[in-house]
Amino acid sequence: MTHSIDPYAWLEDIDGDAQLAWVRDRNAEEAAALAATPGFIASKQRIRDILDSDAKIPSVVRRGAHLYNFWRDAEHERGLWRRTTLESYRTDSPQWETVLDLDALAEAEGENWVWHGATVWPGGPEPHRRALVQLSRGGADADVIREFDLVTLEFVANGFALPESKGGASWLDDDTLLVFTDFGESTMTTSGYPRIVKRWRRGTALADAETLYEGLPQDMYIGAFHDPTPGFEHTLIARRIDFWSGELFLLRNGELVRVETPDSAEENLHREWLTVELREEWDTGEGIFPAGALLGIRFDDFLAGSRDFEVLYEPTPTTSLAGQAWTRNHLVLTILDNVTSRVEILTPGDG
Repeated sequence: MTHSIDPYAWLEDIDGDAQLAWVRDRNAEEAAALAATPGFIASKQRIRDILDSDAKIPSVVRRGAHLYNFWRDAEHERGLWRRTTLESYRTDSPQWETVLDLDALAEAEGENWVWHGATVWPGGPEPHRRALVQLSRGGADADVIREFDLVTLEFVANGFALPESKGGASWLDDDTLLVFTDFGESTMTTSGYPRIVKRWRRGTALADAETLYEGLPQDMYIGAFHDPTPGFEHTLIARRIDFWSGELFLLRNGELVRVETPDSAEENLHREWLTVELREEWDTGEGIFPAGALLGIRFDDFLAGSRDFEVLYEPTPTTSLAGQAWTRNHLVLTILDNVTSRVEILTPGDG
């Protein structure tokens, strides 16, 4: 048997100059072909009019006393991070306060900043005062992270700042971050994502941050997250082996504890509850659950060894689970039934 040589194997070096140049050339060819199609200019203008419309409903997240929104229109190409109050938001014309003007920031710093989001720390002596702002150069996957003061509306002098990299950071407390980023040689996976999680304390060098977990070079991605919900604080480290499999660890009393679910499952923690969405059949020893099912159990009971799951959803020949979302007291399931969506609301309680 003869084996042919893959003529595109050289593209495996995803950050190589020659490889990126090849991709840019292919993109330019396709962009030119699309631009030459009938109706392209009209479609482009119609889409731009929709995106620039002032009639869009501003989606918000609540952080303390404010509702925050990121807004782009014809006058704000890169966008405004802004906020209002719940009372004002309920009116026909909310009064918005600009928190960060990306167009002004990009001009002042000579950068093509693209908004990648912000994480507000809810704790500390002044809750909801500090945020980690993520900014990308030109919309790349990699971004820089800078600490921002939501009272002075300025970046924090000598605050937390991470150089450009794929990865991220999560607040652990007022003065500590969980960081997964490019720490230097051999600290990224072969997929180009972080493989190490560290604990970084304010006032220390990033190079001196404490290593909490190291994945393998061939893993896809390693990340971390801290849930600060009072009474239900959890610090989690996720090892993503590939797109469809991974491992979840709980950092407890300085030790990493594996959350013993199938590698193919998707776990979700909310307050005292653990839910597990299955992609494959799972024999827990206390029951056999089908692929596509959603299971629920108290997290402390699970860690103590119980596998007495409650089936929150089980697929049928005509239904599948399309999504799940927790509110404070309810679990909202979106179910596709003959390709039509319906919503079910589950409420945890005794039995």
